[in-house]
Amino acid sequence: MTRNAAAIFTFALLAACSKGNQAPPGPPAPHVSVAPPLARDVVDWDEYVGRFEAPQSVNLSARITGVVTQILFRNGQDVKEGQPLFIIDPRPYKATLEQAEAQVASARATLVNARSVAARSAELVKVQAVSKEELENNQAQVRTAQASLQAAIASADNARLNLSFTTVRSPVSGRVSDKRVSLGDQVVANTTLLTTVVSLDPIWFTFDGAESFYLKYLREAQDGQRGSSRSASNPVDIQLSDETGFPHRGHMVFVDNALDPQTGTIRAHAVVDNPKHFLTPGMFGRARLKGSGTYKAMLVPDEVITADQSRKLIFVVGRDGKVVQRTVETGPEVDGLRAIRDGLAPTDLVVLDGVAQLQPGMAVDATRTVIKPRAPDASPSTPIVTVPQASTATTAG
Repeated sequence: MTRNAAAIFTFALLAACSKGNQAPPGPPAPHVSVAPPLARDVVDWDEYVGRFEAPQSVNLSARITGVVTQILFRNGQDVKEGQPLFIIDPRPYKATLEQAEAQVASARATLVNARSVAARSAELVKVQAVSKEELENNQAQVRTAQASLQAAIASADNARLNLSFTTVRSPVSGRVSDKRVSLGDQVVANTTLLTTVVSLDPIWFTFDGAESFYLKYLREAQDGQRGSSRSASNPVDIQLSDETGFPHRGHMVFVDNALDPQTGTIRAHAVVDNPKHFLTPGMFGRARLKGSGTYKAMLVPDEVITADQSRKLIFVVGRDGKVVQRTVETGPEVDGLRAIRDGLAPTDLVVLDGVAQLQPGMAVDATRTVIKPRAPDASPSTPIVTVPQASTATTAG
């Protein structure tokens, strides 16, 4: 081997050894999509299950004793206030009224005669044709006749009132139940139930609220964040069992004065317009009640949120291109996204995919995109959180 050949061989051997000592290249940075959260002014809505209830439910009883001669309604029909429903034989009460009116006429004639006699006695006493004692007796007869007339008038009024009771009218506008008596039945005053009538427009939605929610509302009212339902007409939206939205609108009108010590709940109701009488007393519904004032929230998809025991975490990308975990406070669902109450800023870039493979401090290859609202029914279900927590929210305004 010549000297030149030996030198070339040695150089090649050194180059090969140098390549063997270099570390292999690391894996590429994971590719993720990032976007700033949607900033929205939102209002929380708390959900309750309750029943519709008639503001007025009247047990209609006979106010006089007699025989039912007419029934003037169909079972279950809608009725107006003052509409005749039953006729109880009026003939005995008409005869009684006529007798009472005759007694009034007789008492009035007696009074007129007594006044005439007293007036003559007053003139005769001046010429001493009658004694003062006789005059005083005649004047007493006038007072007695006046009292008798008043008693006769009262008897006639009572007879007239009883005659009016022979026509049983609906006390409220609403819907009548079925008849509880038949034609020819003998009914007893203030005892026999004829039917029931319930009012339907407006109608109440009654529900019980937990003490924790009640305390939350008290705190918010004290802080001026939300008006108390005792004094403010807080809106209520209601959904029936076969509905997907909350099409029935009402407002709060009543909160009870004490909590039930047995259940730890407080009774309340909202009033709902029901012009078509579609909503029926006893019907179940699910209501959402305005549960907060307006506040600023960051909206992100549910799938970007991870859990570490009791903490909720979100990955964001820092300026150095590395991911950082943020502890956040989650809120209700808004437009199919999850509201973040605290822990996230509008300028943060939230990692939207590949969350399971990330570790804090890991560099990523980020592609910027945007978060769009989703349909409410396309979002994941609401996670279980500590009560009180609103179940849904809407954008304010």
